[in-house]
Amino acid sequence: MPKLLKFLAFDTSTDRMSVAVTDGVRVWQHSGPGGAQASTTLIPAILALLAESGMALGEMDAVVFGRGPGSFTGLRTACAVAQGLAFGASHGAGIAVLPIDTLMAVAEEARFQQAGATAPADAPVTVTALLDARMDEMYVQSYEFGRGLCTPLKHCELIRPENLLLEPSARLLAGNVFDVYAARLPAGLAALPCVAAFPTATALLRLAPALAAAGQCVPAAQALPLYVRDKVAQTTDERAQAKAKTALAAALER
Repeated sequence: MPKLLKFLAFDTSTDRMSVAVTDGVRVWQHSGPGGAQASTTLIPAILALLAESGMALGEMDAVVFGRGPGSFTGLRTACAVAQGLAFGASHGAGIAVLPIDTLMAVAEEARFQQAGATAPADAPVTVTALLDARMDEMYVQSYEFGRGLCTPLKHCELIRPENLLLEPSARLLAGNVFDVYAARLPAGLAALPCVAAFPTATALLRLAPALAAAGQCVPAAQALPLYVRDKVAQTTDERAQAKAKTALAAALER
């Protein structure tokens, strides 16, 4: 009988904080405000969830976290907490860390919402994950689910909503952009199901066993956030120019 793996997972890459822990059979979860608040609430939430589950941190096979892309503050918080917990666990010996792309978690959350827990794990489907990156841009990446695995297609891109081009095999769209950029997304998207989804810790837990088996766990020191955007802020002039371009584009479309 395969060993039941125990994982602690959390994501703070968006304005929602999500934490979950599993003993391989049962799952305990917690959600709360993300963003800057997560820097003070994440560790207490983790400790409370571990206490509720009756498990100790040192029992975990790995600490799983959403590595990005996403909020810079949120990613740094998640990475620092994952490293600190892993270094401090098991009486100083440390435990492994499993960084997982936040867009992969978004895709898995949508797949799970659509297919349900009873759907066969090898049912093939391609999901395109879209996360609001602020500054009139969004993160985009597609994933292929099949044979119990989730495989990324190409690399994560940072694009403007109107520039979205889908994989020919895409069958499902997932993310938090459908209301924010409704007027700017290509009209052709209406032909595909759009699932509102965030990178949840429970999605990370579902992805973790296969990724861990594939050798994706790393030592704590190598657990790093994934940044797709190098520039985190615009100047006042840049923001004004961006708004002017958006207004002009909207006027030309009328």
